[in-house]
Amino acid sequence: EVQLQASGGGLVQSGGSLRLSCAASGFPFAYYAIGWFRQAPGKAREEVACVSLTDGSTNVKNGILGRFTISNDNAKKSVFLNMNNLKPEDTAIYYCARSKNVDLGGSPSRCSAHEWSDWGRGTQVTVSS
Repeated sequence: EVQLQASGGGLVQSGGSLRLSCAASGFPFAYYAIGWFRQAPGKAREEVACVSLTDGSTNVKNGILGRFTISNDNAKKSVFLNMNNLKPEDTAIYYCARSKNVDLGGSPSRCSAHEWSDWGRGTQVTVSS
């Protein structure tokens, strides 16, 4: 059974930092892609960043590139989202998800083209002004 568990959210002041973790199990980790998504109240879910676990290639949403970085540790079967210079508009529930299909890697990363089939429970990030 595919399982994904997001953690690391919390309350932080504007300009602060958080590191989210996504721990995965139940599938051959290094063959897929993992994406981070967020959903703010009243808004549609959006992709924040993704990483190919095959070769570590990444894609980060325009507009937050430079503040957020995504990384993976295949030995720990984990993906991380480092968030710096947080803003109130970053407030949302953050989820990680696994790609439906295996990822072939390559640069630039095509991980954003995936369908996402397995979702973990989210972690709340709240940024106060």
